[in-house]
Order: sequence, then structure tokens, then C-alpha cells
Amino acid sequence: MLNSKNKPARPPASLEERIFLALLKAADALGQEAEQLTRSANLTGTQYNVLRILRGAGPEGLACRAIGERMITHDPDITRLLDRLEKQRLITRERQKDDRRVVKTRITPRGLELLKPLDQPMRDLHKRQFRHMAGSRLKTLYDLLEEIRVVPQN
Repeated sequence: MLNSKNKPARPPASLEERIFLALLKAADALGQEAEQLTRSANLTGTQYNVLRILRGAGPEGLACRAIGERMITHDPDITRLLDRLEKQRLITRERQKDDRRVVKTRITPRGLELLKPLDQPMRDLHKRQFRHMAGSRLKTLYDLLEEIRVVPQN
């Protein structure tokens, strides 16, 4: 069937498709604002995420694989990302003596200092992004998003 512009008619989007697209658009809008903030520290959103993960890991640090598992978005080239952070002296990497296959990554004092001035502005940004929603609705939204995220993939 053709529409008035001689294009194939598209079936109406399912509710699931509309939800999927709404989630992507919302994530993009929220992420763009956060990315502007991280740019003020000359970091990409992904670099900021890695530094936050390493700060949370504490002095013992994490192996590359563990960093990848904790990242918000999948980065197929995490090694190159870590190379750039190491070159900026924001992280260190050290091969483990007990298992030479494992390289532990740790945040440096310089990396910690770079994150510190971003902490409160990032909290403020997130508060502002969701200020129009009641706390109970935010809790429901969080629960629903977690439910979506942990669904087993077939």
C-alpha cells in the first residue's frame, strides 16, 4: 500500500517501539547535558565514567575487564581509552606479579583532583534534570528501568 507521497505505508509503531525510541531520546538529551559539563574538564563522558569507576574501586584498582563491565556504555576499545587517560597521567596501570595476565588500573591523585570540582555540578545537573518529577515517580521510573535492564536476553 502506498501513501499520498508514493512511499510504502508504514505500520503504526508498537507501544514497545515508541518506548524504545523515547528511552533513547531521553538518554541522549540527558547525556548531552552531562557531556557539556565533563567537557569543561577536558574529558569525554566515557573518560569521566572510567575515572568515576576507578575512584569507586579505591586503591586496589580494577582490571580492564572489570572496568568494561561497570561502564555505562560499552566501549569496544577500552585499552585505547585507558592509554589516553594514562598519557594524561590520570590513571596508572600495573601488571600483577602473582598473575602476569592481569593489569590493574588505578586512578592517580591528579585524576582524583580532576573529578573533585565536577562532583557537585554533576549532582546539581541531575537534580535539575529531574526536578519536575515527584520523588515517588522517580522511584517508580528507577525501578522500571532496572527491570528492563536485567531482563535476560534470548
